[in-house]
Amino acid sequence: MTGTLTPPSLREPQAPGESWSPPRERRRRLGRVGLGLVVPIAALALWELGAVTGVISTRLIPPPSQIATTLADLASDGALWVHSLATTLRVLAGFALGAFAGTVLGAATGVSNRFGTLFDPTLQALRNIPSIAWTPLFILWFGIFETSKVLMIALGVFFPVYLTFSGAIASVDRGLVEVGKAYGFNTYTLIRRILFPASLPTYVIGLRNGLGLGWMFVVAAEFLGASEGLGYLLVDGQQTGRPAVIIASIAMFALLGKLTDRVLASVGARFTYWQDGFVREGATR
Repeated sequence: MTGTLTPPSLREPQAPGESWSPPRERRRRLGRVGLGLVVPIAALALWELGAVTGVISTRLIPPPSQIATTLADLASDGALWVHSLATTLRVLAGFALGAFAGTVLGAATGVSNRFGTLFDPTLQALRNIPSIAWTPLFILWFGIFETSKVLMIALGVFFPVYLTFSGAIASVDRGLVEVGKAYGFNTYTLIRRILFPASLPTYVIGLRNGLGLGWMFVVAAEFLGASEGLGYLLVDGQQTGRPAVIIASIAMFALLGKLTDRVLASVGARFTYWQDGFVREGATR
């Protein structure tokens, strides 16, 4: 009958360690979140204690309470939201551009041996150039406005996505490819039905690595004459001798980077739910 609840005894059997109970699963997730907060909370408590007892110099390393007050002041006058939004939008724009380029070229070099032989050595050489070395050229070519900043971030995102995706495709089990060819798959169908799904878990890791580098590159990008952004706030804190502003900006980088990585990991998990990988001891799927 429609709308009738199925007794637990008649439900499909669950994997060992899993529970059908939503409240129990929510408690497990909250427990994992709480456990993950133990280390940062303990570090902040020791930091505050060191500042109170005089072990840590508060002139150069302000305590967490002072940093929290600084963040509250920046939030109250709206500066924190303006700078955070400007930085986040730059990272997202650069990530989209760099991830797209890395995906396309990674797929091309991973699938085509000729294409890989032609382009991969050059891309591998460019990958080893320090990010700061590109700064003068980007200023010269694109000026100090948004274009140069977004392209700097895209450059940082591109290489991990390209390298991971190209390697993931090249490492797909040859037996799967042979099965696809036996069914008459052309190159496009082979990529869509076999190569891309098989490399998807590794590709998601590459995207997360690229996003992390995007947050690193945005600091260098915002040093290029930005008037808004957390990187600008860092420089302003340094020039005005306010270490609390510098550390508050760093804390916002960590928070926003973690949040965006979590969103990307959650989206990736929805596409790789079929993966039957190793589950760490004490964890549940």
